[in-house]
Amino acid sequence: MPELPEVESLRDFLDGRLTGERIARVLPLNISVLKTYDPPLGTVEGRTVTAVARYGKWLDLVLDDLHLTIHLARAGWLRWRDEFPAAPPRPGKGPLALRTVLGSGAGFDLTEAGTTKRLAVHLVRDPADVPAIARLGPDPLADDFDRDAFAALLSGEQRQIKGALRDQSLIAGIGNAYSDEILHAAKMSPFKQTRHLGDDEITRLYEALHATLTEAVARSRGVAAGRLKGEKKSGLRVHGRAGEPCPVCGDTIREVSFSDSALQYCPTCQTGGKPLADRRMSRLLK
Repeated sequence: MPELPEVESLRDFLDGRLTGERIARVLPLNISVLKTYDPPLGTVEGRTVTAVARYGKWLDLVLDDLHLTIHLARAGWLRWRDEFPAAPPRPGKGPLALRTVLGSGAGFDLTEAGTTKRLAVHLVRDPADVPAIARLGPDPLADDFDRDAFAALLSGEQRQIKGALRDQSLIAGIGNAYSDEILHAAKMSPFKQTRHLGDDEITRLYEALHATLTEAVARSRGVAAGRLKGEKKSGLRVHGRAGEPCPVCGDTIREVSFSDSALQYCPTCQTGGKPLADRRMSRLLK
C-alpha cells in the first residue's frame, strides 16, 4: 500500500505535470472506483488543474472550486502516460479503473490489482466532504507536529504502539510498512502499550518517526511514478524482510501474521531477544 512518502512523491510528480493543464476526459472503467455522483464526474472536463495536494495517503487534484480526491488503497497505483491509444479502453475485469486524459494528450491511469476493489475516487467541492479525509489526524511532517504535539496525541491512548501509529484518525499517512520501520528505528516492540511509554521513550519514538518518514520522502523525491514501489521496498530495513538478517545487529528478522496483514521486527533490537507469539492476540512469550 502506498503510504505518506510514496503519496507525497506522487503529489510532487503530478504537481509538475498537471498544474496548469486542462483535463480533456475522465473515463471511469470500473463501476466501484467512483464513490460520489454530485457533482457529476464529467464536470471536471474542460477544467484546469490549479494544484495537487496531499492529505495523509490521499491525493487531491484541485480544479478551482472542485477537488478530485484519490485513495490508492492496498493494491492501487497511478501510471503516468505521455500518450494514449486513439481507441478508448473497454470497461472490464482488468486492473484499469480510471483514465484521465489532458488536453496535451498525456495523462494517467489508475489501476488496481486483485479482486478486492478498494481504490476510491471522490469528486467533491471541499476535501472535508470526504469522510475519511475529514477524520484524518495531523500530518506527521507538518511544521507544527513536534515532539510535544506527538506526546499530546499519545497521552489519551491505551493500546499497542503499532496500532496507534497506523490509526489514520490519530496520525495521517503511516501504514503497516513504515510503522514497522519506525518501531525498529526506535528499538521498541510493536506490542508495547502506549500508556507505558516514558518521556525518553516518547522522544525516541518521535525522533524515529520523523527521521524515517523524512528520509523516505527524500529517497522518493524525483523518482518516476512507475519506479516508486521498487524504491520503497529497497529502502525498508525490516518490513517485508522476514528471515533476512537485521541490518543493525544481524539477528534474523521475524514475523507476526494476522488475518489480513503481517508485521516484521527484530527480536534483538526490539524485544530484548524474545520472539513474539505469531497469533492475532500476540504477547511476548514467557
